[in-house]
Amino acid sequence: MKILDWYILKRYLFTFLMMLLLFIPIAIMVHLAEKIGKIISNDVPFDEVALYLLNFTIYFANLLFPLFLFLSVIFFTSKLANNTEIVAFLSSGVSFGRFLRPYIIGATLVAIMALFLGMYLAPWASTGYNEFRYKYLSSSRDLQDTKNVFRRITDNDYIYVSSFDPKSKRGQNFTLEHLKDNKLEYKIFANSIQYIEEDSIYKLNGYYKRVYDSLGNVTVEEKRSMNVEFTFDVDDLTPVNYIAETKSYGELVDFIDKEKSRGAPNIGRYEVVKLKKWSLPASVFILTIIAVAVSSKKRRGGMGVNLAIGITVAMIYVFFDKIFGVLAAQSDFSPMVAVWFPNLVFGILALYLLQNAKR
Repeated sequence: MKILDWYILKRYLFTFLMMLLLFIPIAIMVHLAEKIGKIISNDVPFDEVALYLLNFTIYFANLLFPLFLFLSVIFFTSKLANNTEIVAFLSSGVSFGRFLRPYIIGATLVAIMALFLGMYLAPWASTGYNEFRYKYLSSSRDLQDTKNVFRRITDNDYIYVSSFDPKSKRGQNFTLEHLKDNKLEYKIFANSIQYIEEDSIYKLNGYYKRVYDSLGNVTVEEKRSMNVEFTFDVDDLTPVNYIAETKSYGELVDFIDKEKSRGAPNIGRYEVVKLKKWSLPASVFILTIIAVAVSSKKRRGGMGVNLAIGITVAMIYVFFDKIFGVLAAQSDFSPMVAVWFPNLVFGILALYLLQNAKR
């Protein structure tokens, strides 16, 4: 039986590796052909382009990791079925569950790889990939949420700006409220706020401050401009939209807790990224079982029919994953449901197909 395990396991890992080596260079060439005009017009140094393509390779592999695995399992299992090797295995007294064991071992190895990739390597690659993309290839207009920014910066302080420009580090219609024991102690208004990087201070133009004492009396202070030191960093006001992708798992958990305490409006987007670090390895097992169940029978039309079924299932999986991910990122839809619902649906499908394949 060990010979059977090694035979299937080697085919499992080798075909998956070949699938990656086949599709990733194609993806790089297509992507480079699409962006080469902007790269040349911006006079991007060669070493930056090379590093960008390396980051793109890791980013792309992490994005479509389960689908490459799914198609590779269908491909080599269909070849086994067409060569009647599976019939020979099962006819020798091997149960279908026992036949599935090397696939599960292979899925475990790939899932561990996917877990490491998502937790540590992909965040590093995502940083370089996105920084290059926004620096040279696309507009930074949608890089950050810059309208109606409301954040909690400490346990007692809340700030608001109607608009903020990350490039000039300038905001309009700034207010700061300081509370103590749920009572407003003072409130600062300014027509504009400007971050002075050399001195690490903020310049408030049209400064106006109201101070409230315990008796309800109000003291007013008004100045044309005022330099103030705040406890928050200017980048904390409007973090880039892809920031969650650039953090390792531990850093991401701390970042989400910090953003929640500040009342950030886009927590769902960050939660989706965090949960996908766990759902991706789980999907490796689900898609492996589906692939084996679909392709382990010899069919009329040969391998092409199995690949057609596999591509259809893969497209449906991607559709579910993307639709629910966008729902969670841009609405109050539960990130937990959004991330795990596709795996739940396809997990049930995997069990159903597995039972049919055993008959």
